[in-house]
Amino acid sequence: MNVRIFRPSKSAMQSGRGKTAVWLLEPELESPRVAEPLMGWVSAQDTLSQLRLRFSSAEAAVAYARRQGWTYSLDEAQERSVTPRNYGDNFRRRQKAS
Repeated sequence: MNVRIFRPSKSAMQSGRGKTAVWLLEPELESPRVAEPLMGWVSAQDTLSQLRLRFSSAEAAVAYARRQGWTYSLDEAQERSVTPRNYGDNFRRRQKAS
């Protein structure tokens, strides 16, 4: 079974960075998702699509996948870069270039 190990990005509904330090292990789908014609719900024939395991680190998730004998792909986390700003810089006088 192929699994994907990744760290989720924060959702658009949250302002902080809570719950983004966990690593998730999800199986890759064997069958495609299809929309049901009656209700329009999206379903998959594979019940493993409901599986989502949480780990505190990528190493723990990789070790678990190896113990189970699964092939995995590890998506490296993209770190957020924050440039420090000062509120007083908004009102600082700038010298005119002459």
